[in-house]
Amino acid sequence: MPLSKDDFRHSCLKKMRSLSHYELKVRDMKLNRALQKQLQGVKNRRILLYHSLGFEADISKTLKFLRKNNRIYSPFMQGKSFKMVPYRLPLRKSKFGIFEAGKSLKSINKVDIAIVPVVGVDRQLKRVGFGKGMYDRFFEKLKKRPFTIFVQPRLCYTQSAVCDGYDIQSDLIVTPHLVLQNRLHSFNKERREHAKRSTNWWLSGRD
Repeated sequence: MPLSKDDFRHSCLKKMRSLSHYELKVRDMKLNRALQKQLQGVKNRRILLYHSLGFEADISKTLKFLRKNNRIYSPFMQGKSFKMVPYRLPLRKSKFGIFEAGKSLKSINKVDIAIVPVVGVDRQLKRVGFGKGMYDRFFEKLKKRPFTIFVQPRLCYTQSAVCDGYDIQSDLIVTPHLVLQNRLHSFNKERREHAKRSTNWWLSGRD
């Protein structure tokens, strides 16, 4: 019987919730270190970052790291999806239990980098989330697809293609112990190097 997305999601969530308080602290420290290493030198970019739930990776240290030289946005829940709002303090806890920045009347539909929480990924490096479809609906409204970084507190991957066509795909996956870059296996050496240079340019904002 083929693996379903719901069964895979349930298995990944079980792994995420199995860590002790100490293990969570160590995990988050390592993940923030790995994420900041990938984002070293990023300047003058518009970046979307999430605010974690209890068992998700806490990337608040990376937010502070990026805030010095970039414009930071955070999700503000709205209906079945969310809108981007400028990050500003104080944060307030929403009815969903998520901390949010204050509501903004601005309609922002362009971002350079999106850092997205992930429950699991399939063989195409597509996202399995919490089953609400919020990020999928949000990405549909953007003018241009941003450089997309998936953050996983613990790698949960399947060789099966469990995701749907509308599920968002990563450019980079960062976990506490592993970083995966999405590259086509058919690329030759020169094209791989070009892809790497293009990625570095996009993240650093060099003109």
